[in-house]
Amino acid sequence: MKKVLVTGNNSYIGTSFERWVSQYPDKYLIETISLRDDGWKEHSFKDYDIVFHTAAIVHVKENNTAQYFKVNRDLTIDLAKKAKKEEVKQFIFLSTMGVYGKETGLITNNTIPVPKTPYAKSKYEAEQLLEELGDQNFQIAILRPPIVYGRNCPGNFSKLATLALKAPFFPNVDNERSMIYIDNLSEFIRLLIDHEVSGLYFPQNKDYVNTTELVKAIAEFHGKALKVTSIFNWAVSIGLKQSETIRKVFGSFVYDKGMPGSPGTLLNKQIIDYETASFMENIISTEGREQ
Repeated sequence: MKKVLVTGNNSYIGTSFERWVSQYPDKYLIETISLRDDGWKEHSFKDYDIVFHTAAIVHVKENNTAQYFKVNRDLTIDLAKKAKKEEVKQFIFLSTMGVYGKETGLITNNTIPVPKTPYAKSKYEAEQLLEELGDQNFQIAILRPPIVYGRNCPGNFSKLATLALKAPFFPNVDNERSMIYIDNLSEFIRLLIDHEVSGLYFPQNKDYVNTTELVKAIAEFHGKALKVTSIFNWAVSIGLKQSETIRKVFGSFVYDKGMPGSPGTLLNKQIIDYETASFMENIISTEGREQ
């Protein structure tokens, strides 16, 4: 049995992972710990095989950006050093697609990260310091997931869902986005644990998502026939050049499908596929969330 310590008692990804692996009660024992105070420093890590570090801060006041680095970088490294000292075998760290510092384009293995926001910078600096700690006995696995969606998931996806229900019409755009359904991400993390691997990974759904098709699917699930139109595509084109928000919604932003951790790539010399359901089934599950 693998014993996993998940940091962040209220982390969406952490709690979702715990729920997902509960279907394997004989294979995984999951415990959580809060990092909000220094109590974790007195907690022994010696009995754990894996530390899955999900605790982080995403939003703080603009005049307190140092907090990003204190929590997302420095706390991460302190935690990893303790895990290594107490002979934890694997440390899994959640980073972000935001380290690339862009909202559109194709990300490949050759794309160089240029983080712009304090959040992304703190995550990227944590990545670099973690890599220095890794060795044969302490496997460091770093994930840069794209947009995560699922039942009760906070963030940009929930904003799109709200828009789908309120907007009388929606632009008919031809774009592609890398996204990942929460259960797919949880299953990928489970595979990382089973294979005891290190490395940098880019988990995503097997297929890219078109924003218009996504919003239509959400509306249809709720019994709303959303009208789509190309009339305002000229405004979208202008917005793509001038607005970060428009780029995040209507721009194309994808990981190359051959990047490590994508479905169909190799993990420890085995082809992986962690799609848990069809895209429409994912939408049904997601939009069946508590209102």
